[in-house]
Amino acid sequence: MNATPADNMHFYEPSSGHGLKHDPFNAIVGPRPIGWVATRGAKGNVNLAPYSFFNAFNYKPPIIGFATVSAKKDTLRNIEETGEFTWNLVTKHIAEHMNKTAAHVPPDVSEFDISGLTPVPSRFVKVPRVGESLASFECKVSQIVQLQGADGTKVPSWVVFGEVVAVYIDKTVIKDGVYQTAEARPILRAGRMGDYAEIRPDMMFEMVRPD
Repeated sequence: MNATPADNMHFYEPSSGHGLKHDPFNAIVGPRPIGWVATRGAKGNVNLAPYSFFNAFNYKPPIIGFATVSAKKDTLRNIEETGEFTWNLVTKHIAEHMNKTAAHVPPDVSEFDISGLTPVPSRFVKVPRVGESLASFECKVSQIVQLQGADGTKVPSWVVFGEVVAVYIDKTVIKDGVYQTAEARPILRAGRMGDYAEIRPDMMFEMVRPD
């Protein structure tokens, strides 16, 4: 294998600007799973919004987390009030519905209504899940962490970690007792203003770990 020559590498320091038409950071770190998060505020208002900074962080107990950046949004305010949320898998068949939930609407307007999605009651939290989603988690908040730079300066971004206390999986994507990731056809965020990627069965490959 040959290393890329130094003169063929675009180099920049983020603090000085990237020198490109669009910030490449979130496109390089991608595609990423989508944190499609539903919350309910103390007054009963329900919110559903997609977050592109999302992932899983622990097995036992299962913990997932997502970041809300730039400002405190309805999702974070609701979570601070009630300590609960649901996560819902975004797949190709409901991609357009998910996109509608990214709209900026007042806190008393439910994205379930504007997207045409079905809010289904959860068992252990008071937040609904997306009925059309092929997999959903009920979560209880374990930590909320405000991010900071290397110099210790706080930034207006927060990571919400939640323990998964209940899991729902559509039986059509379970075969021989194994969840089939690609059969669900999940979509992932791939950067820019609207780039996404779809995972399909023909894209899957396997590598056995060397240990």
